[in-house]
Parts: sequence; C-alpha cells; structure tokens
Amino acid sequence: MTQNADDELARLRAERMAQIQTQIEEQAAAQAEAEIQQESKNAALAQLDAAMKTILTPDARSRLASLNLVNPDLTTKVKSHLATLSTEKRIATPVNDIQLKRILAGLSEAKRETSIRRI
Repeated sequence: MTQNADDELARLRAERMAQIQTQIEEQAAAQAEAEIQQESKNAALAQLDAAMKTILTPDARSRLASLNLVNPDLTTKVKSHLATLSTEKRIATPVNDIQLKRILAGLSEAKRETSIRRI
C-alpha cells in the first residue's frame, strides 16, 4: 500500500513539475515576444526622431519636445503625419514653428470647445 502511495505521489510530483516547466517556458516566450515588440517600437520612434531632424526647424523640434512631455500620443501622431507628408512631398521642408502650430491646430480640431453660459 505504501509503495502505491509513494508511486502515486512521485507521479503527481512529476506531473506538477512538468506543468511548472511548461508555464515557465510560456512566460519566457511571452516576455521575449514583448521585448521584441518594444525594441521594434523603440526603433520606429528613433527613426521618426531622426526624420524630424531634417523635417523640422530647431524651434519646431523644441515645441514638439515640449508637447511630448504633455501628450506623447499626440506627438507620435504628429511625427508620423509629418513623416508621411514629407515622403509624399506634400510639405515644404523644413517646417517652421508657425507651420507646426497650424498642423497641431488642424489635428486638434476634433476636440469640442466647451463654453459656460450664464443664464
């Protein structure tokens, strides 16, 4: 009887060890995939930043850097938009600060203007 119990316990331990090993391998694969995605995202952002050096004037780059502190998603959207316009030759480079303000205003039009009226 104790031999059967010992064999059963050894079998259960082996199954559990196999499960734990499988979980560890799956977690490692998921982590590696996440790191690869993060690296590709960082490479794309670095490429956009390099393109901005040729597309924007120093003042415009400064404005975009300030905007990045407040709203990184909008900054990424603007950078990709500018890169697209530049590659399609639809915008004159370098873009100065005033032109960048217009582009930002155009992209921000979707926001609703709220006003408070007193009755």
